[in-house]
Amino acid sequence: MQLRNLGNSGTIVSEFALGTMTFGAEADEATSHAILERYLDEGGNLVDTADVYSSGASESIIGRWLSRHPGRRDGIVVATKGRFPMGAGPNDLGLSRTHLRTALDASLRRLGVDHIDLYQLHAWDALTRLEETLRFLDDAVRAGKISYYGFSNYLGWQLTKAVQLARANGWAAPVTLQPQYSLIVRGIEHEIVPAALDAGVGLLPWSPLAGGWLSGKYHRDEPPTGATRLGENPTRGMEAWEARNADPRTWEIIDAVDAVARETGASPSQVSLAWLSGRPAVTSVILGARTVEQLKDNLGAAELSLSDEQRARLDEASTPRADIYPYGEQAVQQRHRKREGGR
Repeated sequence: MQLRNLGNSGTIVSEFALGTMTFGAEADEATSHAILERYLDEGGNLVDTADVYSSGASESIIGRWLSRHPGRRDGIVVATKGRFPMGAGPNDLGLSRTHLRTALDASLRRLGVDHIDLYQLHAWDALTRLEETLRFLDDAVRAGKISYYGFSNYLGWQLTKAVQLARANGWAAPVTLQPQYSLIVRGIEHEIVPAALDAGVGLLPWSPLAGGWLSGKYHRDEPPTGATRLGENPTRGMEAWEARNADPRTWEIIDAVDAVARETGASPSQVSLAWLSGRPAVTSVILGARTVEQLKDNLGAAELSLSDEQRARLDEASTPRADIYPYGEQAVQQRHRKREGGR
């Protein structure tokens, strides 16, 4: 597995991270520990969780594994998140000092660690002044409770505002952003990727297989069944079956992935993950798995090298949609100029 800097920090992480949203939900504790051990044994070192995953169970499962393997803690970059509700009260969510202090301390207890390597804000909070949130994070860095911080699900302007505000006040600045990103979901390339590149912030894409759509398990006009996310819940969130199945672009992308998979002898998942790992600003792609077998297949992407021609075909099939303005071809051209002058 390739090693890369964690965003603009000096900490080194693997190109594929282990996402643990399945821990305590789709994977029991024994399976979760087996997935974690396999990931680490394959050379991975970035483990991503959140307080809200299985209402704290994911963090606790990781914490119990760490307590049984104390010698391995220093080799793991532990990342977690706070923001979403962990109770019914008005201060049991959000990015205020009140909630983040409680949330961070609770995550430290569940994980059984004295510091968190990467603490991430799970989403924007329009009710809390950004200065309040950033000052809390700077205080947490200075106190040694966290090494770095990052964001998740922020828009481009939100990321840029936070970076500039932190720098202007001499506070610790964010090092990462965790957005949804895949061959099927490329809209972040309009604003969020450029903002990350401008700030030197590394991307940690989540849902890199678009909720399983890029794994090869689904087929046109055949509603999924069985033990898959959409088989169990076909209306699940943004990857719901009916809308994506009805969109011709979905199957154009999947056909392109399948073609490259046949050419390379790789699985569709490996092709999709290898493509994403090579995109601008991407630091580490977050892999989620229910089983060790799923993880093993996904990690095979680290051994896959796509040709320029194959990448170009995948790019073309998945080109993000854009209105004529401000993201159409002519509008984009207006944001550049020739050195020699002229239009």
